[in-house]
Amino acid sequence: MAYKYVRIAGSRRETGIALGKLARPLMDAYLDQSPTWEALRPWRGHPFLQTLGDQARQSLPAVWEELEGLAEGMRLPLEDVLLWNCRGDLLHKTTDGCTSVALKAADGSRWIAHNEDGDPFLYGRCHLVDVALDDAPGYVSFYYPGSLPGHTFGANRAGLVQTINNLRTRQRQPGVPRMLVARAVLDCATLDDALALLDSLPHAGGFHHLLGSAHDERLLSVEAMPGLTSVLETGARYGHANHMVHADTTGQLQVVTDSSRARQHRIERIVDGWSPGAGSDDLLAALFDTEGELPILRTAADDPDEENTLATAVFEIREAEVTLRVYDRKTRADIALDVMSDPQ
Repeated sequence: MAYKYVRIAGSRRETGIALGKLARPLMDAYLDQSPTWEALRPWRGHPFLQTLGDQARQSLPAVWEELEGLAEGMRLPLEDVLLWNCRGDLLHKTTDGCTSVALKAADGSRWIAHNEDGDPFLYGRCHLVDVALDDAPGYVSFYYPGSLPGHTFGANRAGLVQTINNLRTRQRQPGVPRMLVARAVLDCATLDDALALLDSLPHAGGFHHLLGSAHDERLLSVEAMPGLTSVLETGARYGHANHMVHADTTGQLQVVTDSSRARQHRIERIVDGWSPGAGSDDLLAALFDTEGELPILRTAADDPDEENTLATAVFEIREAEVTLRVYDRKTRADIALDVMSDPQ
């Protein structure tokens, strides 16, 4: 299995501390080998980083408390943990990739599936965390050590589903760090709450949020970036890689890597070819696709973006029901969870 399943419960600070303790044994080795951390280090002590922290603390105080707990649990300076969680806001290119796909099936079910692509060093070193909070619905999320959950794939016990794709925007402006925004979305009860949050916050960086809900028939593609949030209903089938593709955003300054371009073209061709009876097998086949030199399923040691697929998630969304199945580069699920049930 490419990850470990862990249950956590408590206050914001207590859950942050627990997440930090999970990460603590790995962080020195993880950061030492990371070119992203090397590129971030000149930002230590920079006034702009302080501005991002101030914006986060003021706009999302509960999530900020989790970040403080995360730093305490890892026994690292809060400034360094903030810096790590601002990597996509400060750098135009980071090793956080991903491909997401959505489907409205003929039987009325809705599906969101996602390849979580990241630093190959993390393969087998991540967690699936099941977090019960004192003051929010609680959630299940894939967890990179040292990064707040939410910026990968996850769902909460209110039935809200979110997957995240990195957008490599060339804009950099004061705002709330994108990883804290993604974490805050998992505290929302409805799609409209999530949209209101994304629209109201000033964004320091760019993310694509693919959103669904057990209480709403819509599937939403949201490209959120500094100065602009674009919302699109996906229709019956949809795919998204790591660059802006909405009509309102394609003119924005961004980095489009060869891998992202190839995966976007390929996922669009695949979903366009689905039959009316498409379902979970088609979603998995799309995300496990290896056609081309820069495929959707990424396992190459020489991947040009320095990313590999760490896990694949498939969310089945029905009325008042969300089921998550997580796969490790194979067609048999490692784990299946009824997300809306309280952990035992």
